[in-house]
Amino acid sequence: MNSANDIFSQPGFQPVHDDFHGDLLELSIGPHHPSTHGVFRMNATLDGEVVVKLKPVFGYLHRNHEKLAEQNSYLASIPYTDRLDYLSSLTNNWAYVHAVEKLAGLAVPERAEYLRVILGELARLINHCCLVGFLLNDLGTSFTPLLYSLRERERMLDLIEELTGSRMMCNFMRFGGLRTDVSADWLARLEHFLDHQFARYLREQDALLTGNEILLARLQHVGILSPKLAVQAGITGPMLRASGVDYDIRKVDQYGIYDRFDFRVPLGDHGDTYDRYMMRMLEMHESVKIIKQAIRDLPVGDFLDPKAKNRGLRPKAGSCYARIEGPKGEIGFHLVSDGSANPYRYRVRPPSLINLTVLEDMCLGRTLADTIVILGSVDIVLGEVDR
Repeated sequence: MNSANDIFSQPGFQPVHDDFHGDLLELSIGPHHPSTHGVFRMNATLDGEVVVKLKPVFGYLHRNHEKLAEQNSYLASIPYTDRLDYLSSLTNNWAYVHAVEKLAGLAVPERAEYLRVILGELARLINHCCLVGFLLNDLGTSFTPLLYSLRERERMLDLIEELTGSRMMCNFMRFGGLRTDVSADWLARLEHFLDHQFARYLREQDALLTGNEILLARLQHVGILSPKLAVQAGITGPMLRASGVDYDIRKVDQYGIYDRFDFRVPLGDHGDTYDRYMMRMLEMHESVKIIKQAIRDLPVGDFLDPKAKNRGLRPKAGSCYARIEGPKGEIGFHLVSDGSANPYRYRVRPPSLINLTVLEDMCLGRTLADTIVILGSVDIVLGEVDR
């Protein structure tokens, strides 16, 4: 078995203790384990309880998403995007149709742009409240924070199911707009939910968790990700902003109509697991603000461009890359058209896969118990890791 001396001497390595016992233990965690958030495996090498090497292992859920899409029509691939990040299918839909619209030169009506923002931010709320609950479950606390989060998720899924016909696999976005319109009553109930039930949930979780001494002891200064490494590794989303890097595609690209909304981008100070927790808590407040502004300013008009062609779409030969700020980070699609009814090349840039590449860097020198919490703070869904 290899010596760990070289590992201990790496720049930035900060062991929890200075005494090396000499005997290393190789431990396989997963792929069927609740704390790996899906069929994901970690091969860890331990000195006692301290991680000296950790290698992620993927591929247990591979479903050939990209090659299937190259055999299907552009429209037929929308339901497959639902299965990427199955906690946030609406943002998957949005990223894909955004890419096809860019490739085919399709316009999106004003009303549809506002409704996409509402649904995209609702998906962000679902994702982040689940992350907070699962993170506390990984921490080994009681089920209370997780149950609070799942309660609010179910209320939001009730609204999504009423609108789209499905709780998780929504298949709702279309090229040039949406599949159906949204009623005034639905919007009023969404706003009432945000003002009352969800506002109470945010207050409850904040009072229960943010200043909790156990949470502070377990999360602060644990799993630090430096701004330099985060940028070099292509990390995006709340993970990147927790390291203090001011980068949000909603602000950078201003895709859709995000330049019309007043919201701030929260930033962390230390890049540790606590900052990654706080990013989700703070971003939920900002998403609520965006949704309420979109409901207030929602114009009348078409929810789908009547000139947009969904069935039998044949974009001119060319290529494009389009991206949005998903709940986990940058989700983008690279499409190449040869003029036929299906893409010549179809590739997904999934945030979960890219964000996982720094897992070992964050875990070296920490305990095995810390590793579980650090992984939880990355926020992965294996559907977009393995695709």
